[in-house]
Amino acid sequence: MKSSYTIPLAIVLGGIIVAVAVYVSTPRQQSSTASGSGNPALVRPVDASDHILGNPAAPVMIVEYSDFDCTYCKGFNDTLHQIIANEGADGNVAWVFREFPLTEIHPDAMRNAEAAECAASAGGNDAFWAFADDLFANQPADASRYGTFAQQIGIPGGAFASCYADASTTVDARIMADRQNAIDIGAQGTPYSLILVTGKPPVVIPGAYPYAAVQQLVDTALQDAR
Repeated sequence: MKSSYTIPLAIVLGGIIVAVAVYVSTPRQQSSTASGSGNPALVRPVDASDHILGNPAAPVMIVEYSDFDCTYCKGFNDTLHQIIANEGADGNVAWVFREFPLTEIHPDAMRNAEAAECAASAGGNDAFWAFADDLFANQPADASRYGTFAQQIGIPGGAFASCYADASTTVDARIMADRQNAIDIGAQGTPYSLILVTGKPPVVIPGAYPYAAVQQLVDTALQDAR
């Protein structure tokens, strides 16, 4: 009688294990109130004005639209750093960061984006990436600490303060252009990323995919780029 329950019980337990595995491996995505189906092909081409980590001439570009107050973006930021350290070590993969402040749900999102853009304006590309990492590491970042972040990474205090005080006329247009492009391509939450290879349709990553999943997509893109 005891053995008659063994097989059904094993099937049930097996189903539970599979369900849990699927749930854990499913990418999580934060949603915003942005709407519209969008078209990934409308992604703005990468150029010298972008924030690029890695080789600017890399044949594979990961373009990420992100929000510094998004908890999923914080984890995905670590994932993409790992991708660039490994898959991008030979210069064939680069990461492009674009602003997508979810102002509908994150009241400080625009301020954080402005501070990061001012870090870039005052200190250059490397300063942007260091400042961005500080914002994520201290999430939710307090605006009163922007000056400290800037000073710690060597950004001239006066230049940063001047830019941030006048952000509405110096960097807001860039931020809103990034945000609008994200909406145009169909992003309804963050992080929202695309893998770009010349001559191939963009590959969309609509959420905070785990490292192994991104690595697989990047490896496929590298094969397409050869």
